[in-house]
Amino acid sequence: MATEETTSETETETESAPDPADSESEPAPDLVEAERRAVHEVELGLEWFQRAQGQLLAFHHATGHGMDHLREAERLLRESGRDDLADNVRDELLPHGVVDDDRWSYDVVENYQRTLLAEARGLERRVRRELTGGRRHVAERRQERAWKERSDKR
Repeated sequence: MATEETTSETETETESAPDPADSESEPAPDLVEAERRAVHEVELGLEWFQRAQGQLLAFHHATGHGMDHLREAERLLRESGRDDLADNVRDELLPHGVVDDDRWSYDVVENYQRTLLAEARGLERRVRRELTGGRRHVAERRQERAWKERSDKR
């Protein structure tokens, strides 16, 4: 497991490191409009998947906080002599998964990261590598240049 974590951290660092091909002064690759739009759509798709990952992390943390409160409720119920209710919390709710009674929220997060998110990241890298020479945000850079040129003509 430590190897997977190290690999993930390395990939994240590599993805966030400045790419020399991302320089604003670099000319945009010669793409047909459909390619430019496709690259942009893949980048946007990945960004939405990353947002979904954030939502899953929030779900994971909220679930954990809810469980923490139930653990405290179990303690207080036992303290007040309500062992029957405390036992219900201990035996039925605290060990309960969020999916299929077995899988916990971290399982959902890890599965999402390992499958759809990882595959979308791979596709996005491949599309950029093959169509833009690795450059990111080609469509946005084009729009930025057009807006600056329009402003400069004023």
